[in-house]
Amino acid sequence: MTSRDTDPFVTHRNLLFTVAYEMLGSAADAEDVVQETWLRWAAVDHAEIQEPRAYLVRIVTRQALNRLRALSRRREDYVGEWLPEPLLTAPDVAEDIELAESVSMAMLTVLETLGPTERAVFVLREVFDMPYDEIATAVGKTSAAVRQIALRARNHVASRRPRHDVDRVEQQAVVERFLAAVQTGDLQALMDAMAPDILLRADGGGIAQAIRKPLSGSEPVARLLANFTVFAPDGVLDLVWLNGAPAALIRAKGELTAVSFGFENGLISNLYVVRNPHKLTALDSEARLSRES
Repeated sequence: MTSRDTDPFVTHRNLLFTVAYEMLGSAADAEDVVQETWLRWAAVDHAEIQEPRAYLVRIVTRQALNRLRALSRRREDYVGEWLPEPLLTAPDVAEDIELAESVSMAMLTVLETLGPTERAVFVLREVFDMPYDEIATAVGKTSAAVRQIALRARNHVASRRPRHDVDRVEQQAVVERFLAAVQTGDLQALMDAMAPDILLRADGGGIAQAIRKPLSGSEPVARLLANFTVFAPDGVLDLVWLNGAPAALIRAKGELTAVSFGFENGLISNLYVVRNPHKLTALDSEARLSRES
């Protein structure tokens, strides 16, 4: 019997959560999947498991795939835009550039356009660099089939993935300018911080008030945001780190809103506004993310 400190599940738990979260885009569902994985791990004879890490990743992948297929059906009936669930992360997550990009709201939104198996294969191969034969075992396909799926998924994501050409220091600086402009209602300063073709997407889930369709263009987006001080004069904006990048939490009228950003050419190119309260329950503590054990 292994002690808790040497239990492979404990050793690899952060990795397992990260795999599940990147596959599901939901912290709550990822935690459930990790717990299901632990139950299956606790029920097997550990002495018979030659490669615990690979075994655990295989189990968490299968459980995440099952849940992703069920979620895909539910999301078809979702009210308004569906956005991934934001995670509070430590600033040092940004130091692992590949990890930060893979969990960014921009990338998770792109991954939503993949089918469940394609998403699993892409995440395991491109983010965690797993061998094709291990991925094949995890998703129930042949290695040859997985290679083809990986190629299709890679091309699909490459044509849609955001171009991160702004370093973290620049990102934080433009976010700080943006938030200052929101608080003062400075229309021109807002427009100066945004790309001309900026896209704002908001997720209220039919519970919190939010625009139902994406809003495009720096002027209409700026005019919407410039009204913040009018509708929420006592609102508080805090700069935080969400999904490995500078972001904002807004507290106004007793409600919480998470705002994540996409960047391009030194400007904010995307706004991801999450207002659905069910998606904001994981923001009281930092998530532990890892691409390694």
